[in-house]
Amino acid sequence: MNEQYFIYGLVGIILLFIIIKLLKWPMKIILNGIIGLISLYIVNIIGANLNIIGLNFNFSLPINPITSLIAGFLGVPGIIAIAIIVFFM
Repeated sequence: MNEQYFIYGLVGIILLFIIIKLLKWPMKIILNGIIGLISLYIVNIIGANLNIIGLNFNFSLPINPITSLIAGFLGVPGIIAIAIIVFFM
């Protein structure tokens, strides 16, 4: 009887590790998306109030799931890439 509990506990721990491994990627994607969303929002706040040498630029970047994930995964280079794409489109 005690051996069965040990085997059940061992199988439960193995299944717990497998579930944690499977949930690691989706949680990382969600976390990077949230970080990208926050960084794009901050860039938009700064860009809306951008006033250089008396010229008002009103610079803003689109905030959607794709741009949030790009900014979240690539960081500052991703935000710069999005800004270049928006500037030329």
